[in-house]
Amino acid sequence: QVQLVESGGGLVQAGDSLRLSCAASGGTFSNYAMAWFRQAPGKERDVVSVISRSGGRTYYTNSVKGRFTISKDNAKNTAYLQMNSLKPEDTAVYFCAGVTRSNQLATPVLPSFYDYWGQGTQVTVSS
Repeated sequence: QVQLVESGGGLVQAGDSLRLSCAASGGTFSNYAMAWFRQAPGKERDVVSVISRSGGRTYYTNSVKGRFTISKDNAKNTAYLQMNSLKPEDTAVYFCAGVTRSNQLATPVLPSFYDYWGQGTQVTVSS
């Protein structure tokens, strides 16, 4: 059984940085496309960033381009989201998700496509 566990969230000020981690167990991590989603109160869960199974392609939603970087370390079975220049509008619960059904360079953006989810980690950015 695949399990994903996020960590690294917290309360920071605008302009600060955080790095989220997503540790995976129970599967072959190199076969996963990994994504980060976020959900603010009263809003839908939206994609933030995706990295393909091969790691050769990434996707970022427009609002985080140039500020966030997604990566995955297959040796450590861990995906990361480096978040720089944080803004109050980045405040949300951040979820990591994984899927093995995509092809090597696919970066699926719909939550319904993902089979495995973490429990979420809160990120709060104060102004």
